[in-house]
Amino acid sequence: MRNYFVYLIFALFLSACSTARQSTYADLKNSKNLAISILDKQIDEFNSYVGRPASDGHIDKQNNRAFLRDNIPLFLCSDNNVTKVYNYRWWMISKHLKAYVDPYDEQTYWVFTEFFGDKPWATLSGAIPCPAGHQFYDVRWLRNPEFLKSYADYYMRGSASRLNQRENANFLTYTSRPESHHYSSWMVNGIEAFLKVHPDNDWLYGILPHLAAHQQVWDTLFTVTDPHAKTAGMYKFLDLYDGMEFSLSTVLGLIESDGAYSLYTDANWRNYYLGWGTTKNAAQSPHAKQYPEAYRSGYPDFYMVRPTLNAYAYANLRSLSNLYTLTHHNFADREAKKMAMEYKIKAEDIQQKVLDVLWNEEDQFFYSYTAGDNKFGARDFEARVRESVGYTPWYFNMIPFSDNGKYEGAWQIFASEKGFHNTGGMTTAEQQHPYYNEQAYAWNGRGWPFQNSVVYKAYANYLRNYKKQVTEIDRQLLYDYVQKLVATHGEKPNIGEWYIPSERGTFGGEKDYFHSTFPDIIIADLLGFNPLHQDQFIIQPLLPENTWSYFYLGNIAYHGRTIDIIWKKDWDLQKEGDQSALCIWVDGLLVKTSNRLDDKVVVKIPQRP
Repeated sequence: MRNYFVYLIFALFLSACSTARQSTYADLKNSKNLAISILDKQIDEFNSYVGRPASDGHIDKQNNRAFLRDNIPLFLCSDNNVTKVYNYRWWMISKHLKAYVDPYDEQTYWVFTEFFGDKPWATLSGAIPCPAGHQFYDVRWLRNPEFLKSYADYYMRGSASRLNQRENANFLTYTSRPESHHYSSWMVNGIEAFLKVHPDNDWLYGILPHLAAHQQVWDTLFTVTDPHAKTAGMYKFLDLYDGMEFSLSTVLGLIESDGAYSLYTDANWRNYYLGWGTTKNAAQSPHAKQYPEAYRSGYPDFYMVRPTLNAYAYANLRSLSNLYTLTHHNFADREAKKMAMEYKIKAEDIQQKVLDVLWNEEDQFFYSYTAGDNKFGARDFEARVRESVGYTPWYFNMIPFSDNGKYEGAWQIFASEKGFHNTGGMTTAEQQHPYYNEQAYAWNGRGWPFQNSVVYKAYANYLRNYKKQVTEIDRQLLYDYVQKLVATHGEKPNIGEWYIPSERGTFGGEKDYFHSTFPDIIIADLLGFNPLHQDQFIIQPLLPENTWSYFYLGNIAYHGRTIDIIWKKDWDLQKEGDQSALCIWVDGLLVKTSNRLDDKVVVKIPQRP
């Protein structure tokens, strides 16, 4: 009897795949043509929007259709809103692509801006390192790899790696540093993510020493130097330059402090550290006048050891180890093998420090600490407030796979209304905390797409790589968050700086703002396209079973080949029964099928004939 059921299941699988195979050529051609047709119509719509910033570069309404057709992975699905936002985000990205002629080295670089126009806190090119990690993860999917290689060159060996950030009224720190390090980022890891899509061993060989030098700046300028501190050797940064302006964990540390920061109390901190208007109040305080080095224009020079920068450092160090290993294999470079081991050890060292220091076993969360070598204020103080930045380690698979059970309790509050789950999307601080505030221009609760991009990948990684059994409830939670992000873009899609999580509203702040990901959320997180250094890739969707009746993701340039993927429940409308099948093509050749959407499908790229 058991053999009969095995045979029956196998027969049904063959039937579905057979139906799919019979329809493959026509379906692939039709899906690609339909995706292009929808893309063209939506580009025309996006180009007609008024009140939007002009392009920073030469890609505008005159030529963006051809650029997007030639470069982006095509996508469509049975949810028209998701398709539209996906296409909009690529349209928005194209507006930020800029050719920068650098007067310092007389090179022309492709860069991607964040804000439109040249901001005083940007590099001289107009690009800003704060969102660069997100930008690298999105832009890696463009078919033409030269844009991202040039952008990486600018930060790693161009003038941005040598010129110090200009110090002006927007420079709220006393630490001079290169433009490439003005804000925290995970660019080295982003470059490895890019090379998994577009391998280029010769380019890697040339840029690799510059990647190591880039990380050395973080190690030199932004680690806790007091050897007796609990946070010794860990990475530290100011709220502002960690991309979060003002945070509750820093508030708790300031309130704990005496001396220069005794200004801040439970009763009055909102007057001094809750948005840019309040720092003016701090600047006029007796404390700022008595301790001028403790403040810069009213902004406290108060460093925090967070899960963010420490996870970014871990990711960069692991990527350096991986990239030196590749170089050793490709060029038989003995020195590269030695460097790979050194960076592996460094990565494991900071990984262990994060697990030992920042993890709070009682509260089941990764917290932030005040830096153990702060010149002013509390040192090595644990700020016991759950902030969404506590999920950053999972973005980089930093949790040891064997120890997952110890840390997975952190995700319970991700789905809780006391935690981060709200009507319009994810909050940046737990809602049950007495200082929670989503109305202020701060990370005290208000939603920020930058952080959505971090946490959604972290959650997708947790489900795929750590959780023993992924349920429909797990999948639905991820999709619920993605749907809320889609809805917040509005009827005429726009991406801004922030949103109010308790409302079903739209984004505030800048318009068409490149500070977060979306294509990568769809491609890598939701649909599970996992690129690898080897000539293979993995497809493992996290879509709930009955969410979409079909999707097409194609025209993906991968390892010099073209990948197309279609999922359909009904391949032949004239036939009854379940025909569900996922079909994957390489250069137009059907290479893999699966009749289950939640299968982990490993696809080895066939050699060219």
